[in-house]
Amino acid sequence: MEQRISLTTLGAEDIEAAAAFYEALGWRRVPSQDGVIAFDLIGQTLALYPLSDLARDMGLPVADLGQGAITLAYNVRSAPEVAEVLATAEAAGATILKAAEETFWGGHAGYFRAPDGAIWEVTFNPFAPLSPDGAFRWNGYG
Repeated sequence: MEQRISLTTLGAEDIEAAAAFYEALGWRRVPSQDGVIAFDLIGQTLALYPLSDLARDMGLPVADLGQGAITLAYNVRSAPEVAEVLATAEAAGATILKAAEETFWGGHAGYFRAPDGAIWEVTFNPFAPLSPDGAFRWNGYG
């Protein structure tokens, strides 16, 4: 198995409302089918799928899916961008969980919860500069 994640699927009660949030962030849908709303990202895709259908596909009751302890990270190119992205997310309907602040490891970060329940970390990591096209790699592209 190669080291990659190709697709992140978020189960949502109302995928149109969830999509409206990501569109308010400036993201654009790509054509899709089968009740999935998709947004192509740099090197992967974020999909929104009805929670009940996701559970059915796995053969589980919705209650068994729970709320996993996971964050989706969005790295930025500078510390001031963290607050800018958080403000954009809040204007689009997110709840700010932690305002932008310096981290113990030398970066700058904050967190928000999207209306669909997904928790996002917005981070500037000076030790992992992004590539010119915005791609992330643990030790950076610098």
